[in-house]
Amino acid sequence: MRFVQTAVLLLAACALTAPLGAQEPPVLRKSPEFVIKTPDGNQTLLSSYRGKVIALLFVHTTCPHCQHAVEVFSKFQAEFGARGFQPLAVAFNPMANMFVKDFVKEHHVTFPVGFSPPEDVLNYMNISLMARYFVPQVAWIDRRGNIRSQTAAQPDDKLLQEPYWRNMIETLLKEPASTKTGAPAHRPTSAQK
Repeated sequence: MRFVQTAVLLLAACALTAPLGAQEPPVLRKSPEFVIKTPDGNQTLLSSYRGKVIALLFVHTTCPHCQHAVEVFSKFQAEFGARGFQPLAVAFNPMANMFVKDFVKEHHVTFPVGFSPPEDVLNYMNISLMARYFVPQVAWIDRRGNIRSQTAAQPDDKLLQEPYWRNMIETLLKEPASTKTGAPAHRPTSAQK
């Protein structure tokens, strides 16, 4: 009986430490439209890349992890681009619009990089404006326009490493655009954080 009481108290404590109203978005869901502003004053719609496998990286231009990520994704673009892979980066740190051109040049980025207000990025990723989050944030979008995986606000480190990224690219490239998708790709649950 004491074991049951202890278990109930632990579950109640866990429930109280979870943020109120915090709910992870569904793993497999239709990607909403997203507007990426470009340094030349134009805008690109995420939907204009439909039919490709997209890694949508939300970055801070001053973040070393983000800088490393865009360098790795530039290599992936060269390796998988001809097969339909398209990385995109969106900077959303303060005054990102002023830093994007230098960021691209300094890190030899070979794919489109734009910027967006933080509230648009956090809304797209279903992260509360009040939440702590890490960057880069990555959303994986299949050829049919579905978000198949995304990092959590405070992701598992393995989801931000090259072997995981390569596996996601290869897995999603194997799927044709015109058929139903298979089981959703891995996404960390609250218990895995």
